[in-house]
Amino acid sequence: MKIVFTGGGTGGHFYPIIAVAQKVNEIIDHENIIGAKLYYISDSPYDKEILFENGFLYEEISTGKMRTYFSFRNFFDVFKIFFGIINAVFKMFSIYPDVVFGKGGYASFPTIFAARFLRIPILIHESDSAPGRVNKWAGYFAKKIAVSFLEAADYFPSQKVAWTGQPIRAEIEHPAPRREALEYFKLESNLPVILIIGGSQGAELINNTILDALPRLIKNYQIIHQTGVNNFKMVTGRAEVVLTDNQYKLRYLSIAYLNSLQIKMAAGVATIVISRAGSTLFEIASWGVPSILVPFTESNANHAKKNAFNYARAGACNVIEEMNMTANILSSEIERIIGDKASHEIMAQNAKTFNKPGAAMKIARELVDIALSHEK
Repeated sequence: MKIVFTGGGTGGHFYPIIAVAQKVNEIIDHENIIGAKLYYISDSPYDKEILFENGFLYEEISTGKMRTYFSFRNFFDVFKIFFGIINAVFKMFSIYPDVVFGKGGYASFPTIFAARFLRIPILIHESDSAPGRVNKWAGYFAKKIAVSFLEAADYFPSQKVAWTGQPIRAEIEHPAPRREALEYFKLESNLPVILIIGGSQGAELINNTILDALPRLIKNYQIIHQTGVNNFKMVTGRAEVVLTDNQYKLRYLSIAYLNSLQIKMAAGVATIVISRAGSTLFEIASWGVPSILVPFTESNANHAKKNAFNYARAGACNVIEEMNMTANILSSEIERIIGDKASHEIMAQNAKTFNKPGAAMKIARELVDIALSHEK
């Protein structure tokens, strides 16, 4: 049995793939499936260590990206896409998997195209309220389609689509006990904790707004701030200046990138989460923590804004659009949500209700079933 996983080189594509692969490996072990191989095909490995831990064989296929705005790079990327497709067809023919799992994104296009050309069954998953271009195209011929948002099902053939929810890695799906998390981060037990997650690359607007709001926020709250690796030095440098001689400066903790253990611990201690509106919102929902989402304005097909407002309609978060993202507005929203215990509890409960557990196992089961039937 051979299964190929493919997706764009971002955390929003990569980590759900890992979540599904974890469950595929569980099924392989439980059912004693002999000779099973998992492949990850993309334009970069994203995280080689996690791929190794989950038994992936990595194959690199370079490709281009067709931007929705005018750019001279589109002209050159047409050739990159063409050669990427040729490369993918040869690699997929040599592997000849029993099924392909596509997570979307430009980096998945050559592999999905090759699978279609070679008549290999395809299962895709869409994390956003509205599908990206690759998944929307693949939806016409994919054997099965899974979606995180119920609203996304409207974009696909009804007989092939299933509302599974979002695959979440087992190691971060459930928060750590609060006492353990407090000890891990060496935090005060009597103060609320604000968790800022800007994505693996950080979010410059969120970072800057938090820095502007720091003197006000740390009077009453503790802060765990994932800055993003690229922004870490800048953020910590500015924070040191902003908090010079501030008696509460130890209440602010900046971290370049939260690994799985740190995310689990941060989730266990968080009173509120500030985040973008990508697939991270499903992780927040699984933790049952109220949140403030700041959707990225220039996302493809405006999917980030749609994600945020769909989640807000469930009563689990508040949304601050980029044009309104100021230190004063953000601070006021944080104070209002944390200060109203009844409202905070309702938002937490709505987040738990929004969460749809078991997605990774449902998708993994379908992948294995398709693969085993294709082998025969």
